[in-house]
Amino acid sequence: MSLSRTFLDVRPLRTSPVFRRLLFGRTVSTLGSFMTMVTVMYQVWDMTHSAVWSGAVGVAQAVPMVAVSLFAGAWVDRADRRRVYLTGTVGSAVCSLLLAVQGFAGHAPVAVVLLLVAVQTSFAALGAPAAGVFVPRLLPKEQVAAGLALQQVTGQAMMLVGPAVAGVVLGWWGIGVCYLLDTLSFTMSFYGAYGLPALPPEGEKSRPGVHGVLDGLRFLTGHRVVRGALLTDLAATVLSMPVSMFPLVNDERFGGDPRTLGLFLSALAVGGVAATVLSGPVTRLARPGPVMLCASATWGASLAVFGLTTSAWAGLALLALAGAADALAVLSRTTIVQTRTPDALLGRVTAAEMIVGQAGPHLGNLRGGLVAGWSSGATALITGGLLCVAAVGYVGASTPELRALPPTTDPIDEGSLEGS
Repeated sequence: MSLSRTFLDVRPLRTSPVFRRLLFGRTVSTLGSFMTMVTVMYQVWDMTHSAVWSGAVGVAQAVPMVAVSLFAGAWVDRADRRRVYLTGTVGSAVCSLLLAVQGFAGHAPVAVVLLLVAVQTSFAALGAPAAGVFVPRLLPKEQVAAGLALQQVTGQAMMLVGPAVAGVVLGWWGIGVCYLLDTLSFTMSFYGAYGLPALPPEGEKSRPGVHGVLDGLRFLTGHRVVRGALLTDLAATVLSMPVSMFPLVNDERFGGDPRTLGLFLSALAVGGVAATVLSGPVTRLARPGPVMLCASATWGASLAVFGLTTSAWAGLALLALAGAADALAVLSRTTIVQTRTPDALLGRVTAAEMIVGQAGPHLGNLRGGLVAGWSSGATALITGGLLCVAAVGYVGASTPELRALPPTTDPIDEGSLEGS
């Protein structure tokens, strides 16, 4: 294999100007969103010095995301996805502008800040299912995985850069400027999507309201491959999410050094970015089912071994390996969802995937914290990692369609639509 085929597959950037513009706008907007995330946390803490109010920021983000997503997905499957996405982008920009106004004015109640965050998250939950159909509609099927990898690596890069930029801007110019920069970033997102063609659903449109949501859930429970992909993700995140245990493990094994604690999170991110940059062979292989199963099992095994190690350097290497495995698992899962779901259902399935991606890590951190509280951080990591490997193995063994998933250039196997 040539060296060029080892690195991230950039064919979508060369062959699709529309995708290239969309990716640029999305990247700038993601940078602004991470800046706002840091700014909100900083502002709420500065206003209240309360861990309860700081925790309420997460509630203001998570509850609207879960509550709005499924119904938004049903609407997306009845309307022009481009128009829905632009509506969500404009709504999010207005919320950022209002956050900037209160940031410059000062003295706004903390409840107002959280309300604006909740409304902005609701608009984001509206636009995200619409954005989920863009890549499979804009790119040939054999380039969908590469397009998703490009989105993933730019998002990871902004996750690393955004908080640092926010810290600099907060230190020099204050919270109002941070929010204002996020507002301006949405203009790039709007620009990226404005040139898209109309993207109505292909096939039968969703029924309105609860009926449309239930139709989407019936598809999820009946399509063995897509269901297996989401169950694999839940197995990895709910059973083996390590972040809540990092402070305890750092105290137990590494003397509580804050520099080590910070490196734990950085190692996960570095591993994820490195794996995505080197994802060329994976996306060209176009066998996302086996890749996802192997990567998810590697995530659990790496964290179990991390729970055993007493060497900081070995621990960081294991976390980097876990981060790399997680990045490949997420890329493969998204590829499965977007290539195996009929277009008429893709908004609802993307919304469900978002909920799984949001809820799984939160539940996993809660599980890890409870187990660590009853035993130790190392025990929670080891048991969680082993349970993850066992659960992924069970999903793989009970879903042969996922293990033998044909290349994404093949048509959707209608036989896999039957329930188990």
